[in-house]
Amino acid sequence: MSTDPNDLSVLTPGHFLIGQPLMAIPEHDIDDIPQNRFKRWQLVRQALQSFWKRWSREYLHTLPSRQKWFHHIPSLVVGDIVVINSPSRPPLAWQLGRVIEVHPGPDQVVRVATVKTAEGTLKRPAVKLVKLPTDNA
Repeated sequence: MSTDPNDLSVLTPGHFLIGQPLMAIPEHDIDDIPQNRFKRWQLVRQALQSFWKRWSREYLHTLPSRQKWFHHIPSLVVGDIVVINSPSRPPLAWQLGRVIEVHPGPDQVVRVATVKTAEGTLKRPAVKLVKLPTDNA
């Protein structure tokens, strides 16, 4: 990990599971196969898939706390680190990015943000971006 603010490498669940980032896209879902038919490799794959499902279901949904509009929620600001919500991509292919520009609506609430990723620059609606907690947040 680096202290360079432009470095987009982060600590991932793979670091906790195997000590390095996971580099392969998860294979087909094997949660429904009875456990007595699993070999050691299949048990590891099942544990990995269960971890990803639980992490995305329990942790990611806690990050974008969406209260009613009468509560002030801090908008995205330039420099925020975000995960780009894309249900069509597997967990290992989720894009991580840094907000480089915000585009507020007529009410001065940020509705769209320009995000720099490892693959380029994207313009996405704010509701599709999950702000990650940082030290100064």
